[in-house]
Amino acid sequence: MTTILVKDLSQYLGQEIELKGWVRNIRSSGKLLFIIFRDGSGEVQAVAFKPNLGEEKFALAKTLNLESSVIIKGIPKKHQKIEDAYELDITDVEPVQIAVDYPIAKKEHGPDFLLANRHLWIRSPKQNAILKIRHTVYFAICEYLNNNNFYRFDSPILTPNACEGTTTLFEVPYFDEGTAYLSQSGQLYLETGIMSLGRVYDFGPVFRAEKSKTRKHLTEFWMMDAEAAYVEHEENMQIQEGMIRFVIQSVLKKNLKDLEVLERDIDKLKKADAPFKRMTHAEAINLLQSKGSPIGDNDDFGAQDEAMITEGSDVPVFIEKWPKEIKAFYMKRDKDNPNLVLGADLIAPEGFGEIIGGSQREDDYDLLKERMLNENMDMDAYQWYLDLRKYGSVPHSGFGIGFERMVTWMSGAAHIRETIPFPRMIYRIYP
Repeated sequence: MTTILVKDLSQYLGQEIELKGWVRNIRSSGKLLFIIFRDGSGEVQAVAFKPNLGEEKFALAKTLNLESSVIIKGIPKKHQKIEDAYELDITDVEPVQIAVDYPIAKKEHGPDFLLANRHLWIRSPKQNAILKIRHTVYFAICEYLNNNNFYRFDSPILTPNACEGTTTLFEVPYFDEGTAYLSQSGQLYLETGIMSLGRVYDFGPVFRAEKSKTRKHLTEFWMMDAEAAYVEHEENMQIQEGMIRFVIQSVLKKNLKDLEVLERDIDKLKKADAPFKRMTHAEAINLLQSKGSPIGDNDDFGAQDEAMITEGSDVPVFIEKWPKEIKAFYMKRDKDNPNLVLGADLIAPEGFGEIIGGSQREDDYDLLKERMLNENMDMDAYQWYLDLRKYGSVPHSGFGIGFERMVTWMSGAAHIRETIPFPRMIYRIYP
């Protein structure tokens, strides 16, 4: 007997096979029993016909209920009514464990209940679909970077100092060394890697201790940070655009069924795979003010501002050349206007907001040191970072992508908490 996955049923039509998985739904109609069976790779309707299965096995099958684990043997065939779909005629059934009173019923549940039962909620069709899209997005980002001469370079999660200040960092007692921090970005460490490998990226969890309750914030989330030697501002944006378009193409190729389960508007994703728009920060401010926003000339954007910027746009929009006052100390100044930095944020359409932040980095030792002194930074703690500008400095750029924000956009999820297996927020750390 061959044990297969549901996704491979079409290769075994007319052959008796074995499936191992769970019951998502079950209903009976006289001598017929209909089991919606899932195994992680997909779902299939398995049909038990009492005269064929026998009295004893049919009665055993009827003991199954929602989320019971089961091994089913049967013969796959084409679905009678649905094109490109299959059914399974059951020849044998072996319950593994009968689930009693599964708490997530077919009725509507509130978000607090579902989050408290996240360990079970992830089994639902929509959560399954989102997690599959997450899988695709992760490997698409890695594939694109690997194909463009980037090397994986893992930065530490425990750090002695902060990337952009300590106000939103979690402190951790660290033996006799005093206080360490949970990383909020691997960027500074990645810059060391380019001097060895040329182009590098990391991909892992980071932490922000800001008390935000919006649908776009998590306390623990995943970031992909990338840095590249001899890459300047324009090429940096080109790399980002190529990566995002590759991710869109990958999701449309590999996750069509998942997008259908989520009722995601696929046409909007297809339209987003086109040349991205660009505007300067000043142009974006003018646009917002023309739409009635009270935003100031040197202000950052809120969620509503980002939605207004991309309103009517099918593609993401780069906002570049920001006022230096609202961006990080390490960003390179624009030679044509030293009051601006060569940074760019990428804002996704459909109101999904910022997904990437990036910039050309300051490569001049004296200029960077001056800025750090002006910001009263601990020069001893950051001497290793300054050393990079002292020994073989080169023009270089980088960017970071909020992984869950990208998955939220691709899947169309209503809240970022659904795009990570176990969301951590200011009011939740269970389960």
